[in-house]
Amino acid sequence: MAAAVKEFKAGKVEYRSEKGGTVHAGVGKMSFDEEKIVANVNSFIEAIKAAKPAGIKGNYVNSVTLSCTMGPGIRLAV
Repeated sequence: MAAAVKEFKAGKVEYRSEKGGTVHAGVGKMSFDEEKIVANVNSFIEAIKAAKPAGIKGNYVNSVTLSCTMGPGIRLAV
């Protein structure tokens, strides 16, 4: 348990991807302030871009939508 907490504090990013290319990840909680959520979203997008396979050409991230668990999504400009 202590090792997992250490990894997340060090910046480990976990995400799930679907067959259609959609990627899901938790980037914050409602209690976070705006700056922290923005920093987390930016870090997540950079982690996805860094995971881009070398053989893929073109735009790897087409759109980003931020939403709470059961709420409507807000489209972000990338």
